[in-house]
Amino acid sequence: MKNNVVLNEKYIPLFQDDSRYFVVTGGRGSGKSFSVAVFLLNLTYEEGHRILFSRYTMTSAQTSIIPEFVEKIEMMGVQEDFRITKDEIINMTTKNSIIFKGIRTSSGNQTAALKSLNGITTFVLDEAEELVDEDTFNKIDLSVRVQEKPNRCILILNPTTKEHWIYQRWFQNIGIPEGWNGSERNTTYIHTTYMDNKDNLSESFLEQVMDMKKRRPDQYQHAILGGWLNKAEGTIYKNWRVGDYQQKELTVFGQDFGFSTDPTTLVQISVDPEEKKMWVRECYGQKGMTTSQIAQKNRQYCGLDLIICDSAEPRLIQELKAQDLNIRGAIKKQGSILSGIALMQDYEIIVDKNSNGVIRELNNYVWQERNTKPVSAYDHYLDACRYGLQYLVQGKSLGRYVIR
Repeated sequence: MKNNVVLNEKYIPLFQDDSRYFVVTGGRGSGKSFSVAVFLLNLTYEEGHRILFSRYTMTSAQTSIIPEFVEKIEMMGVQEDFRITKDEIINMTTKNSIIFKGIRTSSGNQTAALKSLNGITTFVLDEAEELVDEDTFNKIDLSVRVQEKPNRCILILNPTTKEHWIYQRWFQNIGIPEGWNGSERNTTYIHTTYMDNKDNLSESFLEQVMDMKKRRPDQYQHAILGGWLNKAEGTIYKNWRVGDYQQKELTVFGQDFGFSTDPTTLVQISVDPEEKKMWVRECYGQKGMTTSQIAQKNRQYCGLDLIICDSAEPRLIQELKAQDLNIRGAIKKQGSILSGIALMQDYEIIVDKNSNGVIRELNNYVWQERNTKPVSAYDHYLDACRYGLQYLVQGKSLGRYVIR
């Protein structure tokens, strides 16, 4: 080991514990990324290791991440031991390497390419909060299986909402309190804050932190202390509450299709356009459904009532129609997503208290690009709501809905 950099003692378990999973959380200025990078560079001196360092989106490791590792190499004084390429750092004394690859590329998801990498002993997911699909993580996790070497999966993240699969899997489901340091069930938890890293922070940063603590204690708790949120910041729909479902004259079912990764969802909505109110009731949400299963569920909830669905699946719509369902594809055109969101924002949304999937999405549906593009997650029930509302308020009177 070549570690001559002083780390906070909370990171000692990285070097000593034999857990498979390491969940490293903290707020801004907590030193978590620095400490993990130092650990990984030290790990390359042990024989037989190959490390995959990934983020959900990684446009250029050469300009975004590798320079941070080079800085640690220089601090450790071991520049002569490493050769650096545009996407790999190789320890020339052992031939071990750190490979840098993103999960999502411009051409799509490259999970298959990542899980096919041979000899990976350590999988690091940086900015892990950005990965909202647990299945993608599992596929890469299961590929880390080198014999006779410790296998590790290290997740580094700024905590987001409690709806995130990381919180539910490693905290909620097994009763681990947030901010805890220790080991439980083959997992080591490391949580630090700026207070563990004060010696390495500027006075101006510390002044900003104190100012935030006074003015925005909620933001201080989340962004600085690394607390988990009950609700995401900057959610798209703010005009909603839980209440009893009311059946009005204008009513329709909305459906969004999914399969392996995303659920197929069905909701019922009822609208009062004069009062600008819409009531939402969740019917079901389920992954991996066949056409016959969807048809059976739809008949159970809808009977012969109209369903407005995702028009991106024309063959599926025809197959459901052939099973005597009253189903039509939503009209989609350029700008229809943003106009539909704007329409829903104009209504007070009253959600049935048992509609847990709808409530979860309302708490987590946020903009990817400010007011121009929503994040493509937590939108499966809400898209179904949008299809139904657009039909009732905009499309129905125009006579433009035809069976597709």
